[in-house]
Amino acid sequence: MARIKTRTAKDGTPRYTAEIRLKGYPVQSATFKRKTDANKWVQDTESAIREGRHFKTVESKKHTFADLADRYIKDVLPGKPKQEVRQKMQMEWWKERMGVYALADVTPALIVQYRDELASGTTYRGTQRSPSTVVRYMAALSHAFSIAVKEWGWLDDSPTRKVKKPTEARGRVRFLDDDERERLLTACQASKNKQLYPCVILALSSGMRQGELMGLNWQDVNLKDDYLILHETKNGDRRRVPLSGLALTLLKEHNKIRRIDTTLLFPSERNPQKPINLRSAFEYAIERAGIKNFKWHDLRHCTASYLAMNGASLAEIAEILGHKTLQMVKRYSHLSDGHVSNVVASMNSKIFGGL
Repeated sequence: MARIKTRTAKDGTPRYTAEIRLKGYPVQSATFKRKTDANKWVQDTESAIREGRHFKTVESKKHTFADLADRYIKDVLPGKPKQEVRQKMQMEWWKERMGVYALADVTPALIVQYRDELASGTTYRGTQRSPSTVVRYMAALSHAFSIAVKEWGWLDDSPTRKVKKPTEARGRVRFLDDDERERLLTACQASKNKQLYPCVILALSSGMRQGELMGLNWQDVNLKDDYLILHETKNGDRRRVPLSGLALTLLKEHNKIRRIDTTLLFPSERNPQKPINLRSAFEYAIERAGIKNFKWHDLRHCTASYLAMNGASLAEIAEILGHKTLQMVKRYSHLSDGHVSNVVASMNSKIFGGL
């Protein structure tokens, strides 16, 4: 038997306390802000009790999802500094919807309900959330449950294991052809911002991410041995970046006029302790060059594409770009088909001769 009591909270808003009494089982109760949530909890909990799913572990009944989210944000996320802000926001989103539920009541069906809500929602910019965004939210949720299972002992198993993630779109591959590249570089050279051209050349020649490039300090650069070291990268590993050709020449010239009030290679004119913001200058150069559908991050795609077309293997491209696995660089594999064909032809020639 179940019943729902209504009371008024201190702030004047209603609260709905759902109570379930089933013979042979202890009384179950939970309080909600919305009556629809209370009714759903009653239905889910009664079903779980009858199916023997409700009393899995004492811990899963003692802790709510809000407890899990709060502990994960407090204890786990500080160890993930590059993802902390984003994943905190994601966990807060899940907490807002499932926080009142005991962990034993967070079922795959409940997660699917809010996964679909997430997918149908919009971002703060008013655009539809992409499958990739939903996957990121679910990855944060999945990791939190995994920690609760493996380290805290709050659950026997993670309910996210039975929830399907959306299929992400194929990785974007947008690179400049020879004519577009020449037009862009010409526009960058003509820019009033004199740091734009060397930054674009460095990005194209090295595949560095914008944040990696703008965060460079002079102590990270070795112009004698022609390389630089990236200490802060997306995957957390240091990366050695070779310097050669025009990029090396421009960097040596830039070194001659470096500012003495900052260690940054490309500091802001207004605040030399912060890196320069090239967004407006780059967008104007793109516009002047008559190039469509191209962003700064696509310079990194250019590097990878040019490497593939010049015979670099996927492993080499991954190492240069700083990817730990080959999965991210498989999108460029079709560009190296000619190189692969030559390798196969060479192998066949050695085995079978001229036959």
